[in-house]
Amino acid sequence: MKYETAVVFLAFFGLSHAAPMTEKRSQLLPRYAIRGREVPQEHSHNKFLDSVRTSLNLNNPDEIQDPVFGLLGNAAAAVGQGKITDTDCLHQATADQAFTNAKAAGDVVGQTDALVFAALERNTGSVGLESVLCTAITAVNPEIAAISQHQDPAADGAAAKNKAITLELAKQIASIGGDPTVALQSGTFAPGTIGDPTAAGNTCDTVDDVEGCIFSQNLLVEDATLDEINAAVAGVTASGDAATAVATDSTCAAQVTSTVTVAAAAATQAADCPVQVTSTITVDASGATQAPVATAAGDAATDATAGTNVQTFTGAIGGAAPAITETAGDRPFTVNGNTFVNIGAALQRSCDIQNNACFNAVNSGELSGGTAQCQDQQTACNASGNAKQAYNDNADADANAGASAQ
Repeated sequence: MKYETAVVFLAFFGLSHAAPMTEKRSQLLPRYAIRGREVPQEHSHNKFLDSVRTSLNLNNPDEIQDPVFGLLGNAAAAVGQGKITDTDCLHQATADQAFTNAKAAGDVVGQTDALVFAALERNTGSVGLESVLCTAITAVNPEIAAISQHQDPAADGAAAKNKAITLELAKQIASIGGDPTVALQSGTFAPGTIGDPTAAGNTCDTVDDVEGCIFSQNLLVEDATLDEINAAVAGVTASGDAATAVATDSTCAAQVTSTVTVAAAAATQAADCPVQVTSTITVDASGATQAPVATAAGDAATDATAGTNVQTFTGAIGGAAPAITETAGDRPFTVNGNTFVNIGAALQRSCDIQNNACFNAVNSGELSGGTAQCQDQQTACNASGNAKQAYNDNADADANAGASAQ
C-alpha cells in the first residue's frame, strides 16, 4: 500500500519521474494482486498455456492480453481481460476463442489444448476455496461450454467434481478426434492443508518450465484411471473437421474413438501405439493402420495398407515417435487417428506424443535421466520435421514452377 500511495502522490504533483514509476507499478500489479491465495500455480501446465497462446494470437478480437490471466484470481485477471466484461468468464472466453481459431485452422491438437485449458484450475484466495464459474457468457463452441474448471483439491467434494470434469473433458476431446487420455493432464495437485497461512498448498509455478512444473516435478494427481477414460468415451464419435470422411459410418466411427483411446492408453510405449490399434481396426500392425481415419469409410481397410510412413526421426527415448501415415485425400496425414492437412502439423503432433510418452516414462520411474532429455529429444524431433517440411515445400514449389513453364 505504501508503494501505491507513493505513486499516486508523485503523480498528483506532476513530477517528471512519475510516469516511469507508474509504469513499474503497472508491470508489478499482477504479481502484487495474486499474493495470499492458493498460489502460485498459473504456470504449472505451461505447455497448454503456450499452445493456447499460439491459437489465440491467430485472431484475438477481445484483445485478451495473455491466456495466463484467465488462470489468475479476479484482481490480477482484470488487468489482462481486454474487452471481456465479466472477469469470471475470462478463462472460458480465452479457451473459446483459442478453440475457434484452432478449429478454423484444422488443428485438432490446438483444439484439444484449448479444451484442456478450459478445465485447468484457477487461482483462489486460500486453500480449499473454489473458484467462481462463468455464468454471464455462453461459450460459442459447445465443446468448451461443456467444460468447467477444476476446483481446489482441498475443497468439499473436489475429488468427485474434478473426476467428472476430467471424464467430460475426455468425451469432448474424443468428439473432435483428439486423444482423450490427454484429459488426465488437466488434473491438479494433491490437496493442501486448509488454514495454511502461506496459502501455497502443494502447488508449483516455474515460469520457464516449458512442459509445466506439475509434469516435470511429478506433482500431477490424475482424477481418473485409463480404464475410466476408455469407458467414458466408449461410443463417442469423432465428427466435424476431425473426421469428415468417417462420420457417417457407425462401425468406422467406433474405430476412430477406439483408435485414439487405445493408442494413448499406453503412453509410455509410444512406439507400440500403432500395434495396439490393430485390435480395433483388424489389420496388421504398422504405421499404416491409422489410415482409415483419414479416408472414406468404405475403403478404410484397403487404404490402411496403402499408406506411407513419412516420420523419419529415429530418436526413441521413452519410445519412438508415432508413425505419420500419408495417403490420398484432403487430409492426407494421420497420426494416431488424428488427420492433418499439412505435414508440418502432423510432424509436430507426432513429436508431441513422443514427448508426452517420454515424460510419463520419467515420472513413473521407468526411465532414468530426468526430463531434460525428453525436451532435447522433442527439439531434435521438431528440427527434423522442419527440415522435412522445408524439403517438401521446395519440391512443391519446383513442381508448380515446372507446371507453369509448360
